[in-house]
Amino acid sequence: MTLTLTVPPRTDADRLTGLPVAIIGAGPVGLAAAAHLLERGLDVVVYEAGPTVGTSVRAWGHTRLFSPWQYVIDTAAQRLLEATGWEAPRAASLPTGHDLVDTYLAPLAATPQLAPVIQYGTRVEAVSRQGMDRTRSTGRADTPFLLRLHTADGAHDVTARAVVDTSGTYTSPNPLTAAGLAPAADLGDRVVHALPDVLGADRDRFAGRRVLVVGAGHSAANTLIKLASLAKTAPGTEVLWAIRNPGTARLGADAADGLAARGQLGSTVHELVESGQVQQIAQYEIDDVQPDGDQVTITGRRAGEPFAVTVDVIVNATGFRPDLNMLREIRLGLDDIVEAPRALAPLIDPNLHSCGSVPPHGVAELAHPEPNFFIAGMKSYGRAPTFLLLTGYEQVRSIAAELAGDHTAARLVELVLPETGVCSTDVGGSSCCTAPAATATPAADDAACCTPPESATDRTSCCTK
Repeated sequence: MTLTLTVPPRTDADRLTGLPVAIIGAGPVGLAAAAHLLERGLDVVVYEAGPTVGTSVRAWGHTRLFSPWQYVIDTAAQRLLEATGWEAPRAASLPTGHDLVDTYLAPLAATPQLAPVIQYGTRVEAVSRQGMDRTRSTGRADTPFLLRLHTADGAHDVTARAVVDTSGTYTSPNPLTAAGLAPAADLGDRVVHALPDVLGADRDRFAGRRVLVVGAGHSAANTLIKLASLAKTAPGTEVLWAIRNPGTARLGADAADGLAARGQLGSTVHELVESGQVQQIAQYEIDDVQPDGDQVTITGRRAGEPFAVTVDVIVNATGFRPDLNMLREIRLGLDDIVEAPRALAPLIDPNLHSCGSVPPHGVAELAHPEPNFFIAGMKSYGRAPTFLLLTGYEQVRSIAAELAGDHTAARLVELVLPETGVCSTDVGGSSCCTAPAATATPAADDAACCTPPESATDRTSCCTK
């Protein structure tokens, strides 16, 4: 008997037909990625671990950005919004994190194009290839991605033709110890995340307490200034500041800085130290942190000599690192030092470059050995503290063009970034932020996604950790 095959056999490439591009994270860059992909006619699905859009942004929502609205809205996202009758906020005004979510991200997520494709309360626990771990190579590029999702109903697997990870780094701060390891003991609520709402919702956590802020960036400075303000109205509040190096190169003390607000921020912190309102502990390398009754004791070495200090609460403002656990079965090409894509790392390594020297980049610098897998946004910068929100938007524009087959557009970097040249690179880290309008109080810092100011004579790139 002869059997006739009436349906052509499926090739591996056919397995990708009809599958969406999976985007991990519904923050500013994740939603921008979805907007650009939709404009290119590609199906997308966005997985957001939190209950709402911009969950991480809401965590520091009380903080005001240094950058005006005109620099925090993606172009493709704006086109989607304007089709609904949305009107952009006043271009020169400065949003808080809450403003960014309520006025921009939430309406964007509610557009007819994006609302059906965002799945909230959905955490991506792992990414792999269907039927393939990272060791198998044959036909890998034509095999669907497999994402394991965790929701309130349990775990289940879905497939995708490509994956763009924009999950960020805000939920994975660097540990307190100089060795990069987490303290051995469970410290509970004795340690709080960067950018607490010192003068608002978190006031009772700090009022009348001895507080140690660890870190030398703008998030640390922001918190120190607010703690010093709190101490004026809350007797018994004591503010300590631990840094690993002899000085704070990222926080210039010169108020005549070309960036007035940044100079003001650095000058204010140094004035607080000089006046005794903030006790700076320089050259302090923390070895361990242990509970000490209701307090916590930090042990280590100060200028090479044993040193310990006991406080009520610690603010961890040491920066962030990418959580790569869910990508164990993906073939990543990461730099050994900053954990950014290898082609991108030399452009952003804070040991080599100032913030202003970081060039715009796209799919060519973001590629991994895993075909059609990309990390974009803050997470793409690994441990480097120089990410710009506008750069993230350009990343996903380039990625969308590549996935749509427009390879020329993908490699045409359209974003022109201003330079500053003021960030220092001699301390193994670098950070800079833009200046707000002259009437605004400099409140935002390197945990916020800041971008260049309007004035051509007051240009910089604002960095995040």
